[in-house]
Amino acid sequence: MSDKSPAIKPQKEYTLKIGDKSLIVRTGRLADQANATVLCQMGETVCMSNCTLSKQPREGVDFLPLQVVYQEKFYASGKIAGSRYRKREGRPADSYVLLGRVIDRGLRPMFPKHLRNDIQVFCTVLSYDMENEHAIASANAANLAVVLSDCPADGPLGTVLVGMIDGKLVLNPTREERTKSTLDMFVTASLDRIVMIEAGANQVPEAEILKALEFGKKAAQDIAKFFAKIQKEIGKLKFELDPPFENKEAKEVLKKWALPTVNKAIKDPLEKLVRRKIMTDFIDGAAEKLEEKYGSAEGNEELTLLYSKAGDIMDKVIKEEVRRLILEEGLRMSSRKVDQIRPIGAMIDVLPNIVHGSALFQRGETQGLTTCTLGSPGDKQMVEGMEGEVELRYFHHYNFPPFSVGETSNRLFVGNREIGHGSLAQRGLEPVLPSEKEFPYTIRTVTEILESNGSSSMAATCGSTLALMAAGVPISNPVSGIALGLISDEEKDQYVILSDLQDEEDFGGDMDFKVTGTAKGVTAIQMDIKIKGMPDHVFEEALERSRTGRAEILKTMLEAIPEVRKEMSPKAPRIETIVINPDDIRLVIGKGGETIQKITGDLGVEIDIEDSGLVFVTAPDGEMMQKAKEWIEGIVAKPEVDKVYDCKVVRIIDGVGAIVEFLRGKDAMIHISELQWKRTENVEDILKVGDEIKAKCVEYNASDGKTRMSLKQMTEKPEGYEERPPRPQVGPRRGPPPRR
Repeated sequence: MSDKSPAIKPQKEYTLKIGDKSLIVRTGRLADQANATVLCQMGETVCMSNCTLSKQPREGVDFLPLQVVYQEKFYASGKIAGSRYRKREGRPADSYVLLGRVIDRGLRPMFPKHLRNDIQVFCTVLSYDMENEHAIASANAANLAVVLSDCPADGPLGTVLVGMIDGKLVLNPTREERTKSTLDMFVTASLDRIVMIEAGANQVPEAEILKALEFGKKAAQDIAKFFAKIQKEIGKLKFELDPPFENKEAKEVLKKWALPTVNKAIKDPLEKLVRRKIMTDFIDGAAEKLEEKYGSAEGNEELTLLYSKAGDIMDKVIKEEVRRLILEEGLRMSSRKVDQIRPIGAMIDVLPNIVHGSALFQRGETQGLTTCTLGSPGDKQMVEGMEGEVELRYFHHYNFPPFSVGETSNRLFVGNREIGHGSLAQRGLEPVLPSEKEFPYTIRTVTEILESNGSSSMAATCGSTLALMAAGVPISNPVSGIALGLISDEEKDQYVILSDLQDEEDFGGDMDFKVTGTAKGVTAIQMDIKIKGMPDHVFEEALERSRTGRAEILKTMLEAIPEVRKEMSPKAPRIETIVINPDDIRLVIGKGGETIQKITGDLGVEIDIEDSGLVFVTAPDGEMMQKAKEWIEGIVAKPEVDKVYDCKVVRIIDGVGAIVEFLRGKDAMIHISELQWKRTENVEDILKVGDEIKAKCVEYNASDGKTRMSLKQMTEKPEGYEERPPRPQVGPRRGPPPRR
């Protein structure tokens, strides 16, 4: 349909040059019933974002109900994917759930904390050129859609991707460049501050991370300035949000009642659940306490509202006291200092060696049990997406059951939070894993969070390191992780960083800044903040604090296992590799897979073959491994003239000779004249089907694989033996055909 059709609305288009690429945004034509719709294009990658807000607040929630949905479409890359019976896209793959979380963490601090209307931001990949990354186009489409809508959100924001290739920073690297990069960092910034960071790194020093942040911040702010101009031109008027409920007099009543006990509970070395009960009792009893002061609410709407908000007021009183103690006295829960890490414990081999590696990591009241399982190359996880199929050789799974925080719940399956925490721990370990050539195993680590009081994803990271080392996986360097918090008073320009964040400080604080790394440098970063950005000097201090904190944690970890175990568990499978000529792959597989199925079935092994000719053999023990290797090597071996082979007679050809099998499936002819030195009239006088013999190779034709064997040449030629005329050679006929 032509653009000039009266049924098609006109659109506005804006272009910004970012580095050597153009970022093009369009709005006004598509999905006009959403509060705002934006298309963002980079190269031939096009992503659409739609922002919609519910008309009324959601009842009974105490959080911002923001949902970012990231949708891949196979058609975007010109593919029809899925099983033979199902072609519709289903639940987003984990990688797209993670991208949705990255966008969410940038947008969330921009909304008022007391907003309770449902907000949905859909990000849909419409076209993907396999070069310009859809994540950047989607994030910026979402950033602009939110500020153009009537949602009461600050901003605008800009998002960029920062890579590092050969020590040089690269802005918005292509998909191929990202595979070569030692840094993969998303940076979202407002007009004046960084708001969100998500990064994976190959042990990059903290100083280089800071340079990359400054580089990314500048580019992201260029986008934010570009969006601010568009917002000024066509942005909708933001709807007015009622201010949060306040009653200063009632708040003072609750303070006077609860604060002495709350202050003591914060400072005393109490267990989490004991302290939580004290706080919860005050929250649950707040309405009754106010009723003692103001009387019954019957028939009084003002008091009814006050009593319904009493718990929220009490909760705010508690959080304010937590913040005051940190800002004014430098004291945290249990009177912990701001840079003090809770007691750490680590042990390995907590489960029988049926589990190939196991470790228990404890930090304060956060406890994670991590296991490591080794599998064959065939155990790799195949992930199908619009980018094509991706093989995962290492994966970490994180589980957070409700009993870990002393609760019950009907959410018994993996949610987005579990996917996000598991991915962070996985990303933190990937840079130190051995290459597949060095260690051809598929590796799975699983962390069961058994007890939680903050920083559980970092417990999963530390536990994974221990379990990998216990399993004998030759990681290049051990990885530890720490979560940092922040309590701030922006009016006073006061920012206090907290090492080793725990729950109460997370819920009432301003930041959750997680960093994993080795003694050499950073391997992963994830920043989740609740204020509208942080000054640059705070990042510098946080990275330095994370470095010293990781070193302290790592010291305790290495007391449990100082180095990677030299031997794997006897229960772990054994994998060895054989390199064969790619042309011989068909021989190992056999007709219809007959040969490979015979090997795996008879010996109980697994065989995985790559197109390059690399064969992985996974066996339960050394004996089966040796047999499998000999079998495969026999199949691909080339016969050598004058070498003696073990053979088995498989067929007799009357008057001609015998066909024997050798080298695991190869056939050779023993002509009747090669059975013995004296003349033989009947082959079966010498050989019978099923006989196992030794025979000497006397001829091999590489062009067609035909081989001749001899029994008689295994023995000395008798005296007086008369040579017969030579037989025609095995192989293609040469010269003109004989006359008839």
